Amino acid sequence: MRLALSAGIGGLLFGYDTGVISGALLYIREDFEQVDRKTWLQELILSMAVAGAIGGAAIGGWISDRFGRKRSILLADVLFAVGALVMAFAPAPVMIILGRILVGLGVGMTSMTAPLYISEASPARIRGALVSTNGLLITGGQFLSYLINLAFTKTSWTWRWMLGIAAVPALFQLILMLSLPESPRWLYRHNKEEEARSILEKIFPANEVDDEMNALKLSVEAEKADEHAIGDNLIQKLKGALSNVVVRRGLYAGITVQVPHQFAGFASNETALALSLITSGLNAVGSIVSMVFVDRYGRRRLMLVSMVGIILYLVSLSIIFLEAASHAPKVNQLDTNSIPNTTCCSYISTPKPSSGNCMSCLKAGCGFCSNTANEYSPGTCWNSPRNKEIGAVGHGSKTVVQANSGSWRLFS
Repeated sequence: MRLALSAGIGGLLFGYDTGVISGALLYIREDFEQVDRKTWLQELILSMAVAGAIGGAAIGGWISDRFGRKRSILLADVLFAVGALVMAFAPAPVMIILGRILVGLGVGMTSMTAPLYISEASPARIRGALVSTNGLLITGGQFLSYLINLAFTKTSWTWRWMLGIAAVPALFQLILMLSLPESPRWLYRHNKEEEARSILEKIFPANEVDDEMNALKLSVEAEKADEHAIGDNLIQKLKGALSNVVVRRGLYAGITVQVPHQFAGFASNETALALSLITSGLNAVGSIVSMVFVDRYGRRRLMLVSMVGIILYLVSLSIIFLEAASHAPKVNQLDTNSIPNTTCCSYISTPKPSSGNCMSCLKAGCGFCSNTANEYSPGTCWNSPRNKEIGAVGHGSKTVVQANSGSWRLFS
């Protein structure tokens, strides 16, 4: 359990990184005007961790096979901790991007190596549950990231704290991993049979160690035979693996499962953080359910049940969003046209602007300013949703809009 939980901190780092940036970016945009104005910079900050993770996963497999699972995780911890600190003290967006790349490398390496390390050191009868601790800690990391995001929203360093504090669990895992053994399977494969046996003696009862050693021997020999048949270099191995219909179907299924998780987003800082907190909390609950039943009912059955649930709820969300869009507050054409230099030209040029609503205003690339008397009543469509210099007075029950006054509600 100590080995599984210690290695599983890699999952927590993975989950924390994927969750924290959604909240941190909201405040990075406030500190760096160029990030706020240039969407490609925002996309670069978000995507560089993914790019780093792709590279980390690619080299992580080679490192873990060559130097061991333990050393691969230790290296990932160093990369993650350094990347988190680089982001925390970043003087410019380019340093945030560099930090994201380093963090991504660490995430990619640990997301591949940690489950492998746990599975190779786990008894078969509880292997599924122990490997699931990594998944539980991924969702736990996401939940933790949203809690930390909420905790630091009122501090002066906001996003710096959000990103920099990730170095703490990375260093904690590094310390724990130093006291843990190498994977017995990796040791056996590299002709270190006595070391492998000594580790298995700590995991299994004495009367089961010989059986486990025999099983390990047969498994490693079969693996080597398969590799020899496929080919010795990476290209040959990939080609051989992808030519297997079972491997291909598993790969397609795994990719398909991940895609639906990436679609929804919310504009409000507080709403985005709160909803993400709820989702990540339920993710953690789902991971616990998986741990309880995965070894009893199998991986495939749980996957099918979860996919049915995902499909049903995504369809439900789509219907809700469509209904919300069609019933969005109308645009008050009189107020919109009467405020000098702020009317959204692209909205006015759309077909039938007089019958438009908040959603049609946003689709035109403008900002919708709601009615303060009743946010469901008609509002105004403004030209520059993030213009800090706006200072105008609306008509009727409209709010007085002043820069940084906090007395306006703008949806963009």
